[in-house]
Amino acid sequence: MQIFIKMANRWAERECLDEECQRFRDALGGTTVRATIAHDSYLINLASPDEVLRARSIESFIAELRRCEALGLHYLVSHPGNFMDDRDAGIARNADAISESLLRVPGDVVLCMETTVGAGTSIGGTFEELAALIARVDPRVRARVGVCVDTCHVYSAGYDLVGDYEGVWARFEDVLGRELLKVMHLNDSKTPFASHRDRHELIAEGSLGAIPFQRILNDERLATIPKVIETPKLGDAETSERRMLERLRGYLAAGADRRASPAGPDRTTSTAPHA
Repeated sequence: MQIFIKMANRWAERECLDEECQRFRDALGGTTVRATIAHDSYLINLASPDEVLRARSIESFIAELRRCEALGLHYLVSHPGNFMDDRDAGIARNADAISESLLRVPGDVVLCMETTVGAGTSIGGTFEELAALIARVDPRVRARVGVCVDTCHVYSAGYDLVGDYEGVWARFEDVLGRELLKVMHLNDSKTPFASHRDRHELIAEGSLGAIPFQRILNDERLATIPKVIETPKLGDAETSERRMLERLRGYLAAGADRRASPAGPDRTTSTAPHA
């Protein structure tokens, strides 16, 4: 389950009061949810060269971490930010801000730096940039930093999950290491491969199509990685998201059928099941 724990497009902060946090924990304990994720504010830019914006971003990021700890969440997903001036300097500023924040908020929540489409001055469009960012984080807290792979973002950034699925994951393992993959966002893309544009589409209805998602859902290496969707809502979020989740579960069931049947591999290009 992924949630926002404040208004994502406002600087206004809020504290989670003890009673509120306990109600959340109690309610969550009555579900089968095994991994909880927050996404931080879209306004935060830890890589900014503007001292005022960066200082404000650090304080907001620290507040996000504190809320995650208060609610007992497992992961906090964060965009690496925009360097604005010099890429290496931006990566250094981002890593230093992460180090300061994690040192100021001890706990168990794992920060997951999200892959980006690599547009303009954004950081995180390549595995190498994420590796450089994480390597600069203070060793005392580096174990609390991982990666969130967004399928739309990596495909738009130039990692071909359609034509070179194994090659993409081999590159990830070579540059970052599989142990750093903590969370995945499963989204199709409205734009073509390597477009460097961030436009999410419904699963199997964009330029990635069904096959990469079929492979991800049946990839034993990814079986324990929490996966969430950030697909378009189409005016009715619950109905749309149920459709997407049922479609993804259908891929998982179809994969189990293929593994159980000698004729299974012949059906790997079947069209997406309808909800």
